[in-house]
Amino acid sequence: METTIFRYILRYSTPQQLYLILVTVASYPFLFMSLELPKIIVNEAIDGKGPPFTFHLMGNAFEAGGTQIEFLLGLSLTYLFLVLMNGAFKYHINVYKGQLSERLLRRLRYQLYERMLRFPLPRFRKLGQGEIIPIITAEVEPLGGFIGTAYADPMFFGGQLVIILSFIVLQDPWLGLAAIAFYPLQIYLIPKLQRRVNQLAKQRIHNVRRLSDHIGESVSGIVELRANDTAAFELARFTQRLGRIYAIRFEIYRRKFFIKFLNNFLDKLTPFFFFSIGG
Repeated sequence: METTIFRYILRYSTPQQLYLILVTVASYPFLFMSLELPKIIVNEAIDGKGPPFTFHLMGNAFEAGGTQIEFLLGLSLTYLFLVLMNGAFKYHINVYKGQLSERLLRRLRYQLYERMLRFPLPRFRKLGQGEIIPIITAEVEPLGGFIGTAYADPMFFGGQLVIILSFIVLQDPWLGLAAIAFYPLQIYLIPKLQRRVNQLAKQRIHNVRRLSDHIGESVSGIVELRANDTAAFELARFTQRLGRIYAIRFEIYRRKFFIKFLNNFLDKLTPFFFFSIGG
Protein backbone atom coordinates (compact mmCIF):
# COMPACT_ATOMS: atom_id res chain seq x y z
CA MET A 1 0.00 0.00 0.00
CA GLU A 2 1.18 3.54 -0.78
CA THR A 3 2.97 5.49 1.93
CA THR A 4 0.81 8.65 1.55
CA ILE A 5 -2.84 9.23 0.82
CA PHE A 6 -1.94 11.47 -2.14
CA ARG A 7 -0.05 8.64 -3.86
CA TYR A 8 -2.95 6.32 -3.17
CA ILE A 9 -5.37 8.77 -4.77
CA LEU A 10 -3.20 9.20 -7.85
CA ARG A 11 -2.70 5.46 -8.28
CA TYR A 12 -6.39 4.59 -8.32
CA SER A 13 -8.04 7.75 -9.66
CA THR A 14 -5.67 9.66 -11.94
CA PRO A 15 -8.09 9.79 -14.94
CA GLN A 16 -10.95 10.93 -12.69
CA GLN A 17 -8.77 13.58 -11.03
CA LEU A 18 -7.70 14.89 -14.45
CA TYR A 19 -11.34 15.05 -15.53
CA LEU A 20 -12.22 17.08 -12.43
CA ILE A 21 -9.34 19.45 -13.11
CA LEU A 22 -10.41 19.92 -16.76
CA VAL A 23 -14.02 20.64 -15.77
CA THR A 24 -12.78 23.06 -13.13
CA VAL A 25 -10.62 24.91 -15.65
CA ALA A 26 -13.57 25.01 -18.08
CA SER A 27 -15.62 26.86 -15.43
CA TYR A 28 -13.10 29.71 -15.08
CA PRO A 29 -14.27 31.83 -18.07
CA PHE A 30 -17.89 31.73 -16.88
CA LEU A 31 -16.81 32.85 -13.40
CA PHE A 32 -14.76 35.73 -14.79
CA MET A 33 -17.61 36.89 -17.05
CA SER A 34 -20.05 36.73 -14.12
CA LEU A 35 -17.74 39.13 -12.25
CA GLU A 36 -17.31 41.51 -15.17
CA LEU A 37 -20.89 41.61 -16.43
CA PRO A 38 -22.45 43.49 -13.44
CA LYS A 39 -19.99 46.33 -14.04
CA ILE A 40 -21.08 46.49 -17.68
CA ILE A 41 -24.76 46.42 -16.67
CA VAL A 42 -24.29 49.36 -14.29
CA ASN A 43 -21.91 51.45 -16.42
CA GLU A 44 -23.31 50.81 -19.90
CA ALA A 45 -26.89 49.54 -19.67
CA ILE A 46 -28.11 51.64 -16.71
CA ASP A 47 -25.85 54.72 -16.86
CA GLY A 48 -25.14 54.48 -20.59
CA LYS A 49 -25.82 57.31 -23.01
CA GLY A 50 -27.82 55.26 -25.50
CA PRO A 51 -27.22 53.18 -28.60
CA PRO A 52 -24.99 52.02 -30.05
CA PHE A 53 -23.67 50.41 -26.86
CA THR A 54 -19.97 49.52 -26.80
CA PHE A 55 -18.54 47.36 -24.04
CA HIS A 56 -15.56 45.09 -23.37
CA LEU A 57 -15.89 41.52 -22.11
CA MET A 58 -12.99 39.07 -21.63
CA GLY A 59 -10.70 41.54 -23.38
CA ASN A 60 -12.86 41.75 -26.51
CA ALA A 61 -14.87 44.75 -27.71
CA PHE A 62 -18.55 44.30 -28.52
CA GLU A 63 -21.20 46.64 -29.91
CA ALA A 64 -24.94 46.25 -29.39
CA GLY A 65 -27.86 48.07 -30.91
CA GLY A 66 -31.51 48.37 -29.90
CA THR A 67 -33.01 50.41 -27.11
CA GLN A 68 -31.47 50.80 -23.68
CA ILE A 69 -34.18 48.59 -22.14
CA GLU A 70 -33.47 45.81 -24.66
CA PHE A 71 -29.74 46.09 -23.99
CA LEU A 72 -30.34 45.94 -20.24
CA LEU A 73 -32.59 42.87 -20.54
CA GLY A 74 -30.09 41.15 -22.82
CA LEU A 75 -27.24 41.68 -20.37
CA SER A 76 -29.41 40.66 -17.42
CA LEU A 77 -30.44 37.43 -19.15
CA THR A 78 -26.79 36.78 -20.01
CA TYR A 79 -25.88 37.30 -16.36
CA LEU A 80 -28.63 34.87 -15.32
CA PHE A 81 -27.26 32.34 -17.80
CA LEU A 82 -23.76 32.73 -16.34
CA VAL A 83 -25.12 32.23 -12.80
CA LEU A 84 -26.86 29.05 -13.92
CA MET A 85 -23.70 27.82 -15.67
CA ASN A 86 -21.57 28.46 -12.59
CA GLY A 87 -24.13 26.62 -10.46
CA ALA A 88 -24.24 23.73 -12.92
CA PHE A 89 -20.45 23.43 -12.90
CA LYS A 90 -20.40 23.40 -9.08
CA TYR A 91 -23.20 20.84 -8.94
CA HIS A 92 -21.52 18.50 -11.43
CA ILE A 93 -18.11 18.83 -9.76
CA ASN A 94 -19.50 18.20 -6.27
CA VAL A 95 -21.56 15.17 -7.35
CA TYR A 96 -18.61 13.69 -9.24
CA LYS A 97 -16.31 14.28 -6.27
CA GLY A 98 -18.78 12.53 -3.98
CA GLN A 99 -19.06 9.54 -6.31
CA LEU A 100 -15.28 9.32 -6.65
CA SER A 101 -14.81 9.57 -2.88
CA GLU A 102 -17.23 6.72 -2.18
CA ARG A 103 -15.59 4.48 -4.78
CA LEU A 104 -12.11 4.97 -3.39
CA LEU A 105 -13.37 4.67 0.18
CA ARG A 106 -14.91 1.31 -0.72
CA ARG A 107 -11.61 0.20 -2.25
CA LEU A 108 -9.61 1.38 0.77
CA ARG A 109 -11.81 -0.48 3.24
CA TYR A 110 -11.58 -3.63 1.15
CA GLN A 111 -7.77 -3.41 1.09
CA LEU A 112 -7.55 -2.76 4.82
CA TYR A 113 -9.76 -5.76 5.55
CA GLU A 114 -7.71 -7.92 3.18
CA ARG A 115 -4.49 -6.92 4.92
CA MET A 116 -6.03 -7.55 8.33
CA LEU A 117 -6.81 -11.14 7.30
CA ARG A 118 -3.12 -11.62 6.50
CA PHE A 119 -1.88 -10.49 9.92
CA PRO A 120 0.28 -13.06 11.72
CA LEU A 121 -1.56 -14.80 14.53
CA PRO A 122 0.61 -13.24 17.29
CA ARG A 123 -0.47 -9.85 15.98
CA PHE A 124 -4.13 -10.67 16.61
CA ARG A 125 -3.31 -11.56 20.20
CA LYS A 126 -1.87 -8.07 20.75
CA LEU A 127 -4.70 -6.19 19.04
CA GLY A 128 -8.24 -6.05 20.34
CA GLN A 129 -11.44 -5.82 18.36
CA GLY A 130 -12.01 -2.31 19.63
CA GLU A 131 -8.75 -1.21 18.01
CA ILE A 132 -9.14 -2.94 14.64
CA ILE A 133 -12.81 -2.25 13.87
CA PRO A 134 -12.65 1.59 14.10
CA ILE A 135 -9.67 1.65 11.71
CA ILE A 136 -11.75 0.09 8.91
CA THR A 137 -15.05 1.79 9.74
CA ALA A 138 -15.00 5.15 11.51
CA GLU A 139 -11.41 6.30 11.06
CA VAL A 140 -11.33 6.04 7.26
CA GLU A 141 -14.70 7.80 6.90
CA PRO A 142 -13.18 11.33 6.86
CA LEU A 143 -10.80 10.18 4.12
CA GLY A 144 -13.84 9.53 1.93
CA GLY A 145 -14.61 13.23 1.82
CA PHE A 146 -10.96 14.15 1.31
CA ILE A 147 -10.19 11.73 -1.52
CA GLY A 148 -12.45 13.43 -4.03
CA THR A 149 -11.28 16.92 -3.10
CA ALA A 150 -7.53 16.35 -2.71
CA TYR A 151 -6.65 17.75 -6.14
CA ALA A 152 -9.93 19.24 -7.39
CA ASP A 153 -10.55 21.67 -4.51
CA PRO A 154 -7.12 23.38 -4.68
CA MET A 155 -7.69 23.86 -8.41
CA PHE A 156 -11.29 25.04 -7.95
CA PHE A 157 -10.87 27.42 -5.03
CA GLY A 158 -7.32 28.42 -5.99
CA GLY A 159 -8.53 29.20 -9.49
CA GLN A 160 -11.45 31.21 -8.13
CA LEU A 161 -9.05 33.20 -5.96
CA VAL A 162 -6.74 33.91 -8.90
CA ILE A 163 -9.65 34.96 -11.12
CA ILE A 164 -11.16 37.27 -8.49
CA LEU A 165 -7.78 38.85 -7.74
CA SER A 166 -7.08 39.21 -11.46
CA PHE A 167 -10.40 40.96 -11.87
CA ILE A 168 -9.57 43.35 -9.02
CA VAL A 169 -6.09 44.03 -10.43
CA LEU A 170 -7.57 44.79 -13.86
CA GLN A 171 -9.89 47.35 -12.28
CA ASP A 172 -7.18 48.93 -10.13
CA PRO A 173 -3.63 47.47 -9.79
CA TRP A 174 -2.96 49.19 -6.45
CA LEU A 175 -6.22 47.94 -5.03
CA GLY A 176 -5.33 44.40 -6.14
CA LEU A 177 -1.87 44.59 -4.56
CA ALA A 178 -3.37 45.88 -1.33
CA ALA A 179 -5.92 43.04 -1.32
CA ILE A 180 -3.15 40.40 -1.34
CA ALA A 181 -0.77 42.27 0.99
CA PHE A 182 -1.41 39.93 3.94
CA TYR A 183 -1.55 36.68 1.97
CA PRO A 184 2.17 35.85 2.49
CA LEU A 185 1.71 36.19 6.26
CA GLN A 186 -1.36 33.93 6.17
CA ILE A 187 0.40 31.37 3.98
CA TYR A 188 3.29 31.27 6.46
CA LEU A 189 1.36 31.24 9.75
CA ILE A 190 -1.77 29.16 9.12
CA PRO A 191 -0.06 25.89 8.01
CA LYS A 192 2.27 26.04 11.02
CA LEU A 193 -0.66 26.38 13.41
CA GLN A 194 -2.67 23.74 11.56
CA ARG A 195 0.20 21.24 11.83
CA ARG A 196 -0.15 21.14 15.62
CA VAL A 197 -3.93 20.63 15.30
CA ASN A 198 -3.26 17.64 13.03
CA GLN A 199 -0.88 16.15 15.61
CA LEU A 200 -3.52 16.50 18.31
CA ALA A 201 -6.08 14.84 16.03
CA LYS A 202 -3.76 11.83 15.70
CA GLN A 203 -3.41 11.64 19.48
CA ARG A 204 -7.20 11.73 19.82
CA ILE A 205 -7.57 8.84 17.35
CA HIS A 206 -5.08 6.71 19.29
CA ASN A 207 -6.84 7.41 22.57
CA VAL A 208 -10.26 6.64 21.10
CA ARG A 209 -8.85 3.29 19.89
CA ARG A 210 -7.67 2.49 23.41
CA LEU A 211 -11.08 3.50 24.74
CA SER A 212 -12.83 1.17 22.28
CA ASP A 213 -10.43 -1.62 23.18
CA HIS A 214 -11.12 -1.03 26.87
CA ILE A 215 -14.87 -1.32 26.28
CA GLY A 216 -14.34 -4.51 24.27
CA GLU A 217 -12.23 -6.03 27.05
CA SER A 218 -14.86 -5.15 29.65
CA VAL A 219 -17.63 -6.72 27.59
CA SER A 220 -15.71 -9.92 26.84
CA GLY A 221 -14.44 -10.25 30.41
CA ILE A 222 -17.56 -9.19 32.26
CA VAL A 223 -17.74 -12.51 34.15
CA GLU A 224 -14.19 -12.17 35.53
CA LEU A 225 -14.77 -8.47 36.22
CA ARG A 226 -17.80 -9.18 38.42
CA ALA A 227 -16.24 -12.24 40.03
CA ASN A 228 -13.21 -10.23 41.15
CA ASP A 229 -15.29 -7.14 41.99
CA THR A 230 -13.07 -4.82 39.90
CA ALA A 231 -15.86 -2.67 38.48
CA ALA A 232 -14.70 0.39 40.46
CA PHE A 233 -11.14 -0.04 39.18
CA GLU A 234 -12.31 -0.35 35.56
CA LEU A 235 -14.50 2.73 35.98
CA ALA A 236 -11.50 4.68 37.27
CA ARG A 237 -9.43 3.61 34.24
CA PHE A 238 -12.30 4.46 31.93
CA THR A 239 -12.68 7.91 33.54
CA GLN A 240 -8.97 8.54 33.08
CA ARG A 241 -9.21 7.73 29.36
CA LEU A 242 -12.28 9.96 28.98
CA GLY A 243 -10.43 12.80 30.68
CA ARG A 244 -7.47 12.43 28.34
CA ILE A 245 -9.73 12.52 25.27
CA TYR A 246 -11.56 15.55 26.67
CA ALA A 247 -8.29 17.45 27.21
CA ILE A 248 -7.12 16.69 23.66
CA ARG A 249 -10.45 17.67 22.11
CA PHE A 250 -10.57 20.90 24.10
CA GLU A 251 -7.05 21.78 22.95
CA ILE A 252 -8.05 21.05 19.34
CA TYR A 253 -11.05 23.38 19.65
CA ARG A 254 -8.92 26.15 21.14
CA ARG A 255 -6.29 25.95 18.43
CA LYS A 256 -8.73 25.42 15.56
CA PHE A 257 -10.90 28.40 16.42
CA PHE A 258 -7.84 30.55 17.10
CA ILE A 259 -6.72 29.78 13.53
CA LYS A 260 -10.14 30.90 12.25
CA PHE A 261 -9.97 34.03 14.40
CA LEU A 262 -6.49 34.90 13.11
CA ASN A 263 -7.47 34.20 9.52
CA ASN A 264 -10.57 36.40 9.74
CA PHE A 265 -8.61 39.15 11.49
CA LEU A 266 -5.96 39.24 8.76
CA ASP A 267 -8.70 39.24 6.11
CA LYS A 268 -10.36 42.27 7.70
CA LEU A 269 -7.11 44.21 8.09
CA THR A 270 -7.12 45.16 4.40
CA PRO A 271 -10.55 46.89 4.55
CA PHE A 272 -9.41 48.59 7.76
CA PHE A 273 -6.48 50.19 5.95
CA PHE A 274 -8.72 51.10 3.01
CA PHE A 275 -11.13 52.90 5.32
CA SER A 276 -8.52 54.54 7.56
CA ILE A 277 -5.99 55.60 4.91
CA GLY A 278 -8.53 56.29 2.22
CA GLY A 279 -9.11 55.07 -1.31
